[in-house]
Amino acid sequence: MTDPYHGKLCVVTGAASGIGRAVAIDLARRGAALALSDVNEAGLDETRALIGDVASNRIRIDRLDVADADAILRYAASVGESLGDADYVFNIAGLTRVGRFEETPLSSVEKIMDVNFWGVVRMTKAFLPQLIATKGGVINISSLFGFIGYPGQAHYCASKFAVRGFSETIAAELAEKGVRVTSVHPGGVDTAIARSAAIDALPADVKDPKEIDERFKKAAITSPERAAEIILEGAARGKRRVVVGRDAKIISFVQRLFPESYAQKLKPLLPKQAT
Repeated sequence: MTDPYHGKLCVVTGAASGIGRAVAIDLARRGAALALSDVNEAGLDETRALIGDVASNRIRIDRLDVADADAILRYAASVGESLGDADYVFNIAGLTRVGRFEETPLSSVEKIMDVNFWGVVRMTKAFLPQLIATKGGVINISSLFGFIGYPGQAHYCASKFAVRGFSETIAAELAEKGVRVTSVHPGGVDTAIARSAAIDALPADVKDPKEIDERFKKAAITSPERAAEIILEGAARGKRRVVVGRDAKIISFVQRLFPESYAQKLKPLLPKQAT
């Protein structure tokens, strides 16, 4: 049976590490053509090396900042000219920060929203004509924190709730055009996002910033490779929501059962809160 991604053009942001890298490598093995991007050029080069020589693939690598609206417009046009219309766009690029809202400058909130939310919106808008032409799919990474609020992550939660709302709305709007939209909600995945997080304010009980990474690392129960498998399977089936990891499934279920009191009920299941 032919793989659903074989010969398809897949655009992947955030491809220099973590889930983005794992998705890119998996797609390459499936015979997809790839347009990979990230702000981390060294990481992109590592991803390309890990993919290796796959003769059947067409692959381009580009430095791209999804906070740069004009750059995204140029990028979409360039991809279309060089590789043809995109069949899938995987909006995976993202970042997080740590700090209570009271102690966090507005510039930090704006930065998170600019990358995590507006980056998704910009990429989707720029590639939408191509996706309509191919009747393709857009896959947007929200989060477990697109279901629940989490102290110390107001900016991140706001961005991921926004991605979820945006994705679910355009999924309904674009269905008649044949474009499938998938909102992805990973739980704890073993990536470097916590280690890379800027810290606006340390929690009162934390003296060493490394402890924050340790807390998140303990909760990272899903490998990037397994997350990529789940995401690609769900996107190929045109699922509107993909929940990644046993933790995310349990927590989203508890949130639906107890929409007002879930915070207390979930405390034993979540990393010690960044408050």
